[in-house]
Amino acid sequence: MEQWITLIQELGFPIIISFYLLHRIEAKLEAIYSVLVSLKNINGEKYLNDRK
Repeated sequence: MEQWITLIQELGFPIIISFYLLHRIEAKLEAIYSVLVSLKNINGEKYLNDRK
């Protein structure tokens, strides 16, 4: 039982920090992705309008 407590103490904190940081990065990556998609759509429309 004491080995489990030691294992959780040694690994629990880094795992929690890793999940927290991944969650924060995920939200920022989704925001960047949506901006890139919207820029792609705007540039595509502009390109089509310029060709007319």
